[in-house]
Amino acid sequence: MKEKRKGMLLVISGPSGAGKGTLVDRLLKKDPSFCFSVSVTTRGKRKNEVEDVHYHFISEEEYDKLLDADAFLEHASVHGHRYGTLKSEVYERMERGQNVLLDIDPQGARAVMAKEPDCVSVFILPPSYGDLKVRLHTRNTEQQEEIERRLGNAKAEIAQMNRYRYLIVNDDLDLAFEQLQAVVRAEKQNSIRYFPEIGE
Repeated sequence: MKEKRKGMLLVISGPSGAGKGTLVDRLLKKDPSFCFSVSVTTRGKRKNEVEDVHYHFISEEEYDKLLDADAFLEHASVHGHRYGTLKSEVYERMERGQNVLLDIDPQGARAVMAKEPDCVSVFILPPSYGDLKVRLHTRNTEQQEEIERRLGNAKAEIAQMNRYRYLIVNDDLDLAFEQLQAVVRAEKQNSIRYFPEIGE
């Protein structure tokens, strides 16, 4: 039997503090068929972040040049900063049959879903707003004002969850990861991207 596969575009998003970054890291370590699409951002680098691994950190001027060159699959302003997904990070890899993973905010995810209706979209939910607040405080990466802004945005983001193909509540990390893997396994067999040739 011969088989051919088209690359999957997996879009994972959810409010800040829902744990999507941890789930993304686990999936990338567990499943080598996925590569991570590194977004660009104009925000400053956090202590635990690595240039060109977590984000391409660029200036406002560089961002404007990319906008003018139509280099983005999607771009958005979120929490007072600008973010974007480069077409070059996505389409070239999918053409080679690689699965591409986007970890992007809900605003950007909506733009990708509109342009790429075959993408696999997953929204990660916290078990409660109380849990979200605790997680944002305990990761110690934002000032209080930024935390309040992210919590305020979370309600509007969660209200959009029905736009996604799959929903996962991250109450138990191991269970949430199992559910994410189940989605990925099923979608790898989807006839829009899997083409087996059965012999005589």
